[in-house]
Amino acid sequence: MPALTLPPVRPGQTIGLLGGSFDPPHAGHVHITREALKRFDLGAVWWLVSPGNPLKAHGPAPMARRLEAAAQIMQHPRVFISDAEAQIGSRYTAQTLRALRAARPGARFVWLMGADNMVQFDEWQDWQEIMKSVPVGVLARPGTRIAARNSKMARIYAAHRLPGRQSQRLGLMAPPAWCFINVPMRAISSTDLRASGAW
Repeated sequence: MPALTLPPVRPGQTIGLLGGSFDPPHAGHVHITREALKRFDLGAVWWLVSPGNPLKAHGPAPMARRLEAAAQIMQHPRVFISDAEAQIGSRYTAQTLRALRAARPGARFVWLMGADNMVQFDEWQDWQEIMKSVPVGVLARPGTRIAARNSKMARIYAAHRLPGRQSQRLGLMAPPAWCFINVPMRAISSTDLRASGAW
């Protein structure tokens, strides 16, 4: 595979990875990204705009449109919009992480996700490989806190949970390690925006 075009990385830098279809990107994505930067003490966050979600029946809007919209709404000097998954040819997080860790061995990656994804995390391909390869930061989403804390992932990896008050240590932890943080929540979703005709 040819060399990947990726955002800049400093040796030892802690980089949060926020994957998703971003169909469309919205203020909720911006909000949790800014919270993740602070709460997990991240040097940068990469938005990994996915070619498509294998758990969704219908494909997203064209990649170029989603990348452009993401760049317009997420303007921060330490946040980068990336089409790495399209370059890799990956639709699966475990595959993406293998490629990124091989391409940037000096980086400390942290996988970021909303609590809604944590609820169905055990349906992801090779999800336990993900847990064993990078720390995972989970951000509360409206209506999903209890379900997330009772999820299969939470039960199996209960002993590896970092308390929320220690969240800034997450990027330095050896996996498996995960941390659930409560953040001020915004009840907005890509699904709702598509349904409203706003996208």
